[in-house]
Amino acid sequence: MLNAGKAVKVTIYLSEGATHHGAAVYTSILDFLFYRGVSGATVTKGIAGFGADHHMHSASMVDISDHLPLKVEFIETREKVDELLGKLQELCGTGLIEMQETTVAKPAQISKPDALPAPARFKMEGKAQMMRIYVSEEDRWQDKPLYTALVEAMRANDIAGVTVYRGILGYGAHGRFHKDKPVASPHGDSIMLSAIDTAEKLRTFLPLVERMVEEGLVVFSEVDIIKYAYRAHGADAEGLPSPPAATLE
Repeated sequence: MLNAGKAVKVTIYLSEGATHHGAAVYTSILDFLFYRGVSGATVTKGIAGFGADHHMHSASMVDISDHLPLKVEFIETREKVDELLGKLQELCGTGLIEMQETTVAKPAQISKPDALPAPARFKMEGKAQMMRIYVSEEDRWQDKPLYTALVEAMRANDIAGVTVYRGILGYGAHGRFHKDKPVASPHGDSIMLSAIDTAEKLRTFLPLVERMVEEGLVVFSEVDIIKYAYRAHGADAEGLPSPPAATLE
């Protein structure tokens, strides 16, 4: 890891179209630096310029846009640069390598997420309820698919979890067959939402379901929760596990 103090800044000037063993030179250089433990490297692209061939290159000239100048820069200790220099000279081919002494006032630091305590494994079991809501794919609620709005409403009301299923064959109150078709159909597929939580929470949420679902079927059933799970830090041990994540498409 690079520390504060004296260091060397290396700049490698290349043409965008330059290749090494069939691969772009700049990607080969980046791979080499990465796997040799260099602290970091940056590639920048020029919009105009000329090099040793004295040909002008510009982003506005489509026919030579793949020959725009590139610059690879990295900062490392003198010892590390000396170790890498031979291979870099080979990789850059007709390109230019520049080195200059520099001072690292503050080295970059690796950002780390806040450490969380290891989750505790426990067995959770007990009585709960499952709510199933049957609607049509074409049903809407405030300019969005009804099933999407129901999932959003459940999340906003802290329902433990919900899964959306798309029916491939069936019929409902109208006696009309619904089947999954490869082409657009004038009638939407049947959709079922399945949510599991405590009876109290689901019954509290029911009035909102009744307002949102103008035509459909809502079914409640008793379920037994027998599941080994990991409880997130700070979660209520009496809470219920979430069903699989909702699939909306």
